[in-house]
Amino acid sequence: MKQARGVINDSLYLAGQDAGLSDRLIMQLIDIYGWDIDYRLDIRKGDSFRVIYEEIFKNREKVATGNILAAEFNNQGRSIRSVRFTSANGQVDYFTDDGANMRKAFIRNPLDYGRISSHFNLKRKHPVLNRIRAHKGVDYAAATGTPIKATGDGKVQFIGNKGGYGKTIIVKHGEKYSTLYAHMSRFRKGMKHGQPVKQGQVIGYVGKSGLATGPHLHYEFRMNGVHRNPVTVPLPQADSISVAEADEFRIHSSYLLALLDTPDAALLALYDPKISL
Repeated sequence: MKQARGVINDSLYLAGQDAGLSDRLIMQLIDIYGWDIDYRLDIRKGDSFRVIYEEIFKNREKVATGNILAAEFNNQGRSIRSVRFTSANGQVDYFTDDGANMRKAFIRNPLDYGRISSHFNLKRKHPVLNRIRAHKGVDYAAATGTPIKATGDGKVQFIGNKGGYGKTIIVKHGEKYSTLYAHMSRFRKGMKHGQPVKQGQVIGYVGKSGLATGPHLHYEFRMNGVHRNPVTVPLPQADSISVAEADEFRIHSSYLLALLDTPDAALLALYDPKISL
């Protein structure tokens, strides 16, 4: 078991490298907090993190690193702690110290690479029509062909050409939520009406079909049929710790979070009898 700490000066990735984390562990840290932190907009100089992760040994020689077991991320003065836990059915997730799932029912961004070129604005002047027309979503400028991901589990409710939206997919997420992805260059092969999709699954590719001045994704988030700002809308969480596993989780998380607060030298001594403090 190993501890790492870092302070962000340029980017989370560089801070992770400076802390001695492998690329795989940096990506795991990014994934854990990806539902709460927008790494393009929320990160500030001076934000910090610390993690405890597994080290795998064979014949007393380190052969690999395992998974992050516990972590803390300090972002703009807000501290978020998380713990890895395996439920009785074998599902592995990260949870806050009070048992809430770090994973949300939706991811915040449908693109890995892109920048917001037009925000949610009910009084925006349309760039093509040149008149006031509510912009009920967010536009992400990106290169043609950039993969577009479904932001939550659901079923394809619509796929095809939709007027000014151009090539469009609408995904229905249960009874309450739906998301729309427009101006695509093409759909992912095999996509069709009624098809189930998983969160993070590629469903199409950025383009400029319909009324678009350049390649971008237009993304909408609707709750009970009402458009909500995709950037700021509170996202529903995945399942929290069950009542049946609450006591086991409490003991497990208390132990790991105590180790997270332990100085690195003391932590190492716990796992290597050759070391004395």
